Amino acid sequence: MIEILNGIKETVAYKGIDGILLYDNTDNEAYPDHWHTPLEIVMPLHNPYKICCREEEYLLQEEDLLLINSGVIHSMPAMRGERLIFQADYNLLHHIVDIDSTLSNTPPAVLVTPESAPAVHGQIVRLMREIQDEYFSGTILAGASIYSKLIEMLVLIGRGCTIRTAVFDGSRTKQKEYTEKFISVCTYIHEHCTENLSLDDAAALAGFSKYHFTRLFKQFTGVPYYKYLNRKRIEHAEKLLVDPEISITEVALQSGFASLSAFIRMFKIIKDCTPTEFRNMYHY
Repeated sequence: MIEILNGIKETVAYKGIDGILLYDNTDNEAYPDHWHTPLEIVMPLHNPYKICCREEEYLLQEEDLLLINSGVIHSMPAMRGERLIFQADYNLLHHIVDIDSTLSNTPPAVLVTPESAPAVHGQIVRLMREIQDEYFSGTILAGASIYSKLIEMLVLIGRGCTIRTAVFDGSRTKQKEYTEKFISVCTYIHEHCTENLSLDDAAALAGFSKYHFTRLFKQFTGVPYYKYLNRKRIEHAEKLLVDPEISITEVALQSGFASLSAFIRMFKIIKDCTPTEFRNMYHY
């Protein structure tokens, strides 16, 4: 299934439809650690399927779905069965602000099952089946139809699986207002994480006192503000580390860290390896 692999970076070879690839995969073959820029959605059709993402293991049952975000290292052991593996160019979704914001704040992998997302699971499975039919139909505007269904899937995943819409006290109106505000704050952090973005700055952006913001931000994201900010900085650093021409020191400075030692320490905490070890994974 993996056709072009340089180190652990896969270059996806699209066939027929620009920016979209779908495998009806029955290979009993192991796929080693790899990553790619397209996002990926995997859905077993017959028999379970195991996927490892960033040292977390997911065992998917039939019609469970796993969304793997752009740039996430993952692997699959050899397993008998059939599964759909759908890859789509993330860059084509950047101009849709809501989608871009949701993907930038989505975990590395999102598991969608009847138990974890009962309100949306059936709809997402239906859309995946429709994408399968459209992809192999060969009809005009198949690509446009598939992207429209992908956007609908991402809306359902964003609303039903990744955005913490019921974490705030108060009326539905207040919950909606706070949710939209914190999505906006998280998007701003994603876009400006390499800058000197203090807790006071983020609180002012949201229009809350620092102490009120600190409590609400952790409610919404599940982690404290500076832990979230450092995760975003390390994600930015990962992209820079792929280029061997950029020194580790320059990666640290371009990623918003005040010193090389602070960068290395935080990178090891979050990634469980040093920046140099991470870089070597891409260029062995």
